Amino acid sequence: MTDTIRAGVIGFGLAGRIFHAAVISATPGLELAAIVQRTGNEAAKAYPNAQIYRSIEELLADTSIRLIAVGTPSFSHFDVAKQCLLADRDVIIDKPFALTSDEAAQLIRLARERGRLLTAYQNRRWDGDFKTVEKILVSGELGRLVTFESHFDRFRPEPRLRGWRENGGPGGGTLFDLGAHLIDQALTLFGKPESIFASVRIDRDNGAVDDAFDLTLFYSRLTVYLRASTLAKAPGARFTLHGTQGSFVKFGLDPQEEQLKSGASFDSPGFGHEPEEAWGKLYLEGAAAPQSVQTEVGDYRGIYANVRDALLGVQKLAVTPEQAWRTTRLIELARESNSQGRVLPVDFSNEP
Repeated sequence: MTDTIRAGVIGFGLAGRIFHAAVISATPGLELAAIVQRTGNEAAKAYPNAQIYRSIEELLADTSIRLIAVGTPSFSHFDVAKQCLLADRDVIIDKPFALTSDEAAQLIRLARERGRLLTAYQNRRWDGDFKTVEKILVSGELGRLVTFESHFDRFRPEPRLRGWRENGGPGGGTLFDLGAHLIDQALTLFGKPESIFASVRIDRDNGAVDDAFDLTLFYSRLTVYLRASTLAKAPGARFTLHGTQGSFVKFGLDPQEEQLKSGASFDSPGFGHEPEEAWGKLYLEGAAAPQSVQTEVGDYRGIYANVRDALLGVQKLAVTPEQAWRTTRLIELARESNSQGRVLPVDFSNEP
């Protein structure tokens, strides 16, 4: 790769540190050239070869930085991304892409006007379990799929009221956090649903923002259930698929996030691999016993490699901003369905 793209990361919290800086620095053809960390020296210690800036303005003054990852709190995504686009930079925004579909549309139109790449960091398309589900669906082994269920369960009975994600402020809550991933995965697999019904709620005592949801997406002959809870001491299956010829059930979460948090790197032995006991089970009609299905190896570098290749003009962008708009719009519709207590039609006709 001769055309190295210099990239900068804004923010060095969980998103900036784990999901952007670590992935960019490990992706060939990209250089982690700069990080914005307003206070503290953690970024400088972790990446001594990167330039550390204390403000976005300082980063944007460095004209050698082409690609910018927005890893700031969700409520600031729109303003920060807009600032970067106006400075003629290519931008990848951590999920949620924006807090409203109107904001998402504004960013998309601005990127088109400026001729810049704009995308959302939907890294969980590169989870090993999701890649396994894609492979099973392509194989046709389950026959015609009739129900698809996706869980993202945690057990955190005490709300973290000091953090922006759970203090009741804008951009917080489980629907913005985990819902953005589960909705994006469903749209990737099945496209636009016909209608949606949602329960978005606060299950924990003293909670200030939604910490659980159940979304039902209705397709012509398929029902998709997307669920998350912070009070799941016994988590449900990550994926449950039922078809006319069998079922597939997979427990456990992709290991990459926890591996990166523990200090492992993409070059570490076994990175992204799941042990055999975590593999999913395939139950097929006529089979004497369920079949273990080896989990595909996950690799978050795939999303940044795709962004790199899109910038170089050799590959189409995998996560388009229009797809990010659809995810944002479904989050809005989920909240509307919850408040009205009814099934709502899904209309994407005003997509930018």
